[in-house]
Amino acid sequence: MPKTTTANKPWTFLAYMAGDNSLDAAGPVDLKEMKKVGSSDKLNLIAQLDRATGHSCQRYYLRKGTALAADSVAKLGKIDTGDPKNLSDFIAWGIQNYPADHYALVLWNHGGGWDDTDVYADERYRGLRRLPDRTRHALFHTPVRRTLEKAKKDEVSRAILYDDNAKDFLDNQEMKKVLVGTAKLLKRNLDLLGMDACLMSMVEEGCQISQSTDYTVGSEETEPGDGWPYNTVLAELAKNPTMTPRDFSAAIVKDYLASYTPADGVTYSACDLSKTGALVQSVAALGQALKSKLADTATLAKLVNVRARVQHYEVANNIDLVDFCTFLAAALPGTDIAKACANVNAAVKNTYVFASGSKGSGVKNSNGVAIYFPTDLVSPLYAGLDFSQQTGWDKFLESYLAAIQSR
Repeated sequence: MPKTTTANKPWTFLAYMAGDNSLDAAGPVDLKEMKKVGSSDKLNLIAQLDRATGHSCQRYYLRKGTALAADSVAKLGKIDTGDPKNLSDFIAWGIQNYPADHYALVLWNHGGGWDDTDVYADERYRGLRRLPDRTRHALFHTPVRRTLEKAKKDEVSRAILYDDNAKDFLDNQEMKKVLVGTAKLLKRNLDLLGMDACLMSMVEEGCQISQSTDYTVGSEETEPGDGWPYNTVLAELAKNPTMTPRDFSAAIVKDYLASYTPADGVTYSACDLSKTGALVQSVAALGQALKSKLADTATLAKLVNVRARVQHYEVANNIDLVDFCTFLAAALPGTDIAKACANVNAAVKNTYVFASGSKGSGVKNSNGVAIYFPTDLVSPLYAGLDFSQQTGWDKFLESYLAAIQSR
């Protein structure tokens, strides 16, 4: 069994893999991709994989040239990967046993952006069959259960770190607490949070964890089933272990996009969460400017037209923030709204989003970060996010939909 390390290496890469769901078979495949690089005297590669019924959750210290079973350092039995305590335990175990100058944490599962809708509610509360799983990577979110029982259930299942056996997942409030705890343990921010999951590059997500994490990488669109090209991503880090967290984040974006074709329709981006404050302030100002003009029929009509044309994703309530502001400024030139849009775009481009790209005509107007903009109903869960409380964007959305429905 590989021994834990005592001296700091430049990097420890931690993969938390929630595979007790439709991704069960993909877990060992991605572990083997990681093993093509393997740990070294400069790099710790560790992982925790929970699989479907019949498999024990295991922790691994991944090495090159060994059988996967030989890299197992702990068998945990069946666990609930949606329980924040289990994620915190894995992070603490990795930090204590594999110390490093920099830490990258990857969350591997299904994801749904900010949306904390409980996809297991039917089974948990009414004994009904769950909606079919998507066979794509995505992140997590656990239930705010009392609110969820009153919420409208979306037609598309969403969340992150799904555990089908435990019928649980990780929500945004729990994610924030886990990462705040990680920062306390490190006595500084986590260097990089990688989200090998769908729909996670949203301004709401960045705001939620900006006080505990320096950089994030994620996708505005859903991810294809192959997810990250781990062998390519980690080969770059192994070749240049003195790479900064910012540079590693940009390298992940580059390698992810290079692994797909335009037919896949993919997006990926890296965000500097130290720039979240300026972005939040600019969105707050935009929301206020828009809300003040909703009574003007001409302005409302142009806003409706822009919303119908803007870049959106598989979850149509998610739109590209820069594309929205660019369209809107062009539709309302010389107005306070146009000025607010320009400030939002300035806060995003080469500041908050410092590396991004897309492949495919369906996502060609992607600029790295999405925002929630529903066209029928504002989720009752949305108001609980830090982003909503800091920007009032939820109040703008409610006013917009009320104005549309009263026409």
